[in-house]
Amino acid sequence: MDAIETEADIAALQEAAERFARERIRPRVDAWEAAGAIAPGLYREAAELGLLGLGYPAALGGTPASWRARNAMAQTLARHGTSGGVLASLFSHNIGLPPLLAHGMPELQAEVIPPVLRGEQVAALGITEPGGGSDVAQLRTTARLDGADYVIDGEKVFITSGLRADWLTLAVRTGPQRGAAGLSFIVVPMDRPGISRTPLQKMGWHCSDTAHLRFDAVRVPQRYRLGEEGDGFRMIMRNFNGERLSLAAMALGFAQACEDEALAWARQRQTFGAALIERQVIRHRFMDMRMRCLSTQAWLDVLSDRADAQDLGPDWVAQVCLLKNHATQTLQFCADAAVQTLGGMGYMRGTVSERIYREVKVMMIGGGAEEIMKELAARQWGL
Repeated sequence: MDAIETEADIAALQEAAERFARERIRPRVDAWEAAGAIAPGLYREAAELGLLGLGYPAALGGTPASWRARNAMAQTLARHGTSGGVLASLFSHNIGLPPLLAHGMPELQAEVIPPVLRGEQVAALGITEPGGGSDVAQLRTTARLDGADYVIDGEKVFITSGLRADWLTLAVRTGPQRGAAGLSFIVVPMDRPGISRTPLQKMGWHCSDTAHLRFDAVRVPQRYRLGEEGDGFRMIMRNFNGERLSLAAMALGFAQACEDEALAWARQRQTFGAALIERQVIRHRFMDMRMRCLSTQAWLDVLSDRADAQDLGPDWVAQVCLLKNHATQTLQFCADAAVQTLGGMGYMRGTVSERIYREVKVMMIGGGAEEIMKELAARQWGL
């Protein structure tokens, strides 16, 4: 796929993404939810369309693309594929590979990135630990040098694609310092002895495998470290900004999916001799949904354009954090409004809105909980 640069390119990408979502994702979601995982072949199907490689260099098998294009794809897949679990699994590499792309040696990039973008291997990110969610600076997983290897001991939890991952970009403590100063990133080949994986059961995202990982004297060559020792915290924070921008795009797409289903229902559902949409209270509910979606779209477009222009001024982190909150609150409102509009059917498995309703909370927590987002934004603005 050629570079995605123009508005026409983005429109063509959205058309391809919508077709892929409608034909290859949406009809299969219920089966994947029941199975607890997406079909492994979906990675290759997405790779063949160039969706996995969007935003990565052509030299590594990717397709250069703007943030506007990447977020348009994420939003489109969310709206028409209607499953957060599918997207979380299919695109876990988009939180696992960016630190490698920014800080890894060329030889390591060439070893890891191309097979992931071809859909042959899976990459993931390992940061969160038991008892230490948002307080990244206090993580306890250690990596000590022993000859030419790091020896890793510790645990990670809530790891998306943790059961399938071939590569894990792992946050570890390499130095004796307390807090952020002693953190580093190491890319871990997940076939190493000493790694155990335990599946976790969740409220939603049933088809996204989520794991509790344990590392018991796992040896990884020193060349798999990213950047210098002690630079990990800065890399983690930078990676979070991209993740939050993508989460906002996905949240908006899911909110629109809820509106789409509820509107179709309201137009055909008859109550007391008239279609539900003819009731003023229902029309006003849709305007509340539309208002929130439009405001989220406008803010997302502005920040996508700023990211493309590298306009990362002093308010950048604050803006991204608050957009993430606004987008997930929009999702929460629209999912609730859709279920209410569908009535009893909205409570039944098999409706889009029921599934998304169960997925709302993970979107509001993942990538940084609402409270953390507000505090980061307040600090950015000196409050």
